[in-house]
Amino acid sequence: MASALAAKMGFNSLMRKQSRRNFNVRICTAESDMEFSCEVKWKGKDLFDLVCRTLGLRETWFFGLRYNIKDTVAWLKMEKKVLDQEVPKEEPITLHFLVRFYPENAEEELVQDITQHLFFLQVKKKILEEDIHCPPEASVLLASYAVHAKYGDYDPNVHKPGFLAEEDLLPKRVINLYQMTAEMWEERITACYAEHRGRTRDEAEMEYLKIAQDLDMYGVNYFLIRNKKGTGLLLGVDALGLHIYEPDNRLTPKCSFPWNEIRNISYSDKEFTIKPVDKKTNVFKFNSSRLRVNKLILQLCIGNHDLFIRRRRVDSLEVQQMRSQAREERARKQVERQRLQREKQLREDAERARDELKRRLIQLQDEAHMANDALLRSEQTADLLAEKAQIAEEEAKLLAQKAAEAETEMQRIKVTAIRGQEERRLMEQKMLEAEMLALKMAEESERRAKEAEQLKQDLQDARESERRAKHKLLEVTSRTVYAGPGLQSDGMPRDLSFSRENLSFDFKDTDMKRLSMEIEKEKVEYMEKSKHLQQQLNELKTEIESLKMKERETPLDIIHNQNAEQGTSKHSNFKKLTLQSTKSRVAFFEEL
Repeated sequence: MASALAAKMGFNSLMRKQSRRNFNVRICTAESDMEFSCEVKWKGKDLFDLVCRTLGLRETWFFGLRYNIKDTVAWLKMEKKVLDQEVPKEEPITLHFLVRFYPENAEEELVQDITQHLFFLQVKKKILEEDIHCPPEASVLLASYAVHAKYGDYDPNVHKPGFLAEEDLLPKRVINLYQMTAEMWEERITACYAEHRGRTRDEAEMEYLKIAQDLDMYGVNYFLIRNKKGTGLLLGVDALGLHIYEPDNRLTPKCSFPWNEIRNISYSDKEFTIKPVDKKTNVFKFNSSRLRVNKLILQLCIGNHDLFIRRRRVDSLEVQQMRSQAREERARKQVERQRLQREKQLREDAERARDELKRRLIQLQDEAHMANDALLRSEQTADLLAEKAQIAEEEAKLLAQKAAEAETEMQRIKVTAIRGQEERRLMEQKMLEAEMLALKMAEESERRAKEAEQLKQDLQDARESERRAKHKLLEVTSRTVYAGPGLQSDGMPRDLSFSRENLSFDFKDTDMKRLSMEIEKEKVEYMEKSKHLQQQLNELKTEIESLKMKERETPLDIIHNQNAEQGTSKHSNFKKLTLQSTKSRVAFFEEL
């Protein structure tokens, strides 16, 4: 009470310094800051509605205005005046416009694009600041969607190596856990980013949220509590219900209580009481550190419970109208995106045609340049040929003169030849006589050569006869008679016969086997489609696993790995815990 009185007195003095009519407020959102001048009489709802109108936000039930107070936080009350609450004393008063309640399924519940965008920015910030534990492989995939939301479709001509150098995309814990350079991280993020081509910014942000909402710490508010035995525990409040954790394990709850099992929640001073729907089950109680924390827990429980009930009812007219407008807006954006895509395609085709024309123009210019060079060379050649023709003409005149002189000389030679014809006739007669004599001598020489050849052949025949006679005489003188028994071998061919046994194979129920194989194939295909995301995460994990430095793993990393090995997920664990009876869970909580 004393602190509240002091705060109020501080505000009163602050207001006296002002005009007593207005005060300034700075609203910090996930994207930018805004400043407003507010009236002193304004309630929290007036300021909250002003912020929502400025942002164009209609799904206001997810958000709130938060401020820091001592070593904890508090949310601005809607029905109470702003200045009557324990807001900071400095002016402008700083408030944070943040997500207060998280949906169970972001894709089904978030209607407006601005709502989705604000969720995306806040969840991304919580993951990077490690308020939400995220495994390394999921961090890489989330970073690729964040890059797509900012830069649009991947273009290798624009998004060259190094374009992510200044971006904050991965938690420092993940970066320190692996022996990888910034370039290696960028390469893996870019490889995933390139696969998202064709998505809009809104679709990329929604894919980010769909992956993030399966993280164990997503949407959970943690508070230190003690049970009846005085054991220190953590209470987790989220869209599904209440969860009890051990202090060193914020990933896997020891027991859970869904909202549909809780009838009433109240507190008295530091003691918190929860009454189950089953009246036969005893209430369970726990203590928190401060009264202010109990107020915060109660506000979060009431808000999450109201949304839990609201999701299971028919949408209000306002929500139906928003959904209808959102569908129309998405359809309009889809048509606009298709139109832009066509225009982009036409522009790319025009640019390609322009580039082709430029290339053709350059080619024609090169051909024209070559033709000019050839023409110049032809002109030079023509000049050279003209010069050569002139020289040839002069040479022809000289040759004609020499031909006339040769004709005169030939006439003279003809006269001389007529005179020498008689002498030549006599010489020819003498030559004929000499040729006849030479022919006779050649015939005589040939005849003598034939005689010599015949004599030579007769000599060879005589020597051969002599050799045969000597050989025959030698045989007569040295012949001896020998007769040996003849050897005879008789081989009978063996007939080898091979008998082949008739083998028979009897395949039965072939139709049934084929049908079973087809069913199994369809089952495998279905499982592959449904597990595409998990496979993508496993591939990323396998790629970087060899570079991990296990000695740098945090306790939460170790717990997450153990859960993954056991096949335990956030939703499967919640379902498993809630299958137990409420009574047994209450007893388990009290015995912790």
